[in-house]
Amino acid sequence: MPARPLSDETLHLIDAIRTALAHRSDVEERTMFGCYCFFVDGKLCIGVKGEELLVRLPPERHGELQEMQNTRELSPGGGMKGYFWVEPNGYTTRAQWNYWVEEALAYNPLAKASPRKKKTANTPAAAKKAPATIGTKPKTKAAAKKHSIFEADD
Repeated sequence: MPARPLSDETLHLIDAIRTALAHRSDVEERTMFGCYCFFVDGKLCIGVKGEELLVRLPPERHGELQEMQNTRELSPGGGMKGYFWVEPNGYTTRAQWNYWVEEALAYNPLAKASPRKKKTANTPAAAKKAPATIGTKPKTKAAAKKHSIFEADD
């Protein structure tokens, strides 16, 4: 069954994450379980599904983070500690946005990478759902740019 096209809001959010990670040379974009994910150094760091962010944070802070407003656990059963959905109200300002991106990037070097599955020659390549120039543009330190996903710029 072909994948549904992504909404304009989702594409806009994906673009905002690309902008936030543009200074890094170790970013890879993949889709997993209906979520558009950004892997940093081979490890899931941040993702987008609809208008929500998926962030990977330290599992030892799980209890603290699940009490925050505008967040919910990826797996309420407790099987995926450290993975959280952040609702749009949780990243409407630049300060909120920076908090989630910086927290996910800060935890990334400590996170464990999952082993990659080998691709077989018979598997068709996944169709690109979001326009991207993965690995083709040079990564340079981007100036702090206001992105239109923010209602207010702190």
